[in-house]
Amino acid sequence: MPPLEKIRAQEALRDQALLRLAGAAPYVKFLGVELDRRGDELTAILRFDPKLIGNPLLPALHGGATGSFLEITAIMQLAWDGIWERIEASEPDAQSIALGQLPAMPKTVDITVDYLRAGRPRDAYARAIVAKRGRRVANVRVEAWQDEIERPFAAAHGHFLLPGAGENAP
Repeated sequence: MPPLEKIRAQEALRDQALLRLAGAAPYVKFLGVELDRRGDELTAILRFDPKLIGNPLLPALHGGATGSFLEITAIMQLAWDGIWERIEASEPDAQSIALGQLPAMPKTVDITVDYLRAGRPRDAYARAIVAKRGRRVANVRVEAWQDEIERPFAAAHGHFLLPGAGENAP
């Protein structure tokens, strides 16, 4: 296969794996969260839907929807990091992931959400930064914004149990 075609095929596998990852969690679909990939970096997108309004007088996004969006972003970034490593290491792994054979997902240990201002009735975006990834637990920071990335409306900090951690624990 010529080099350019091989690169395009690898990109297609990555995109298919990301679609499978997002589709693996029903709540992601319920909220309408989409994932945009640029290399190994993900941006989560929460498309506005009137069902997401918590205070119709303002109107403002519901705090639960906002918190869930942040948590989903963190989990998806952690899962994608693991998938990215597997895809880059082995083409057969990439194909199996693209076909829906996903590894186990990280599990939330705790998460703290800071509501910085009201979320407006429009699309929201979020990015997660993995501050520390150990063998068992990862520490993740997430920020969500709407119009200006420099003006987040919510942020979260959480700890997540990584897949395979604690399987041999008593």
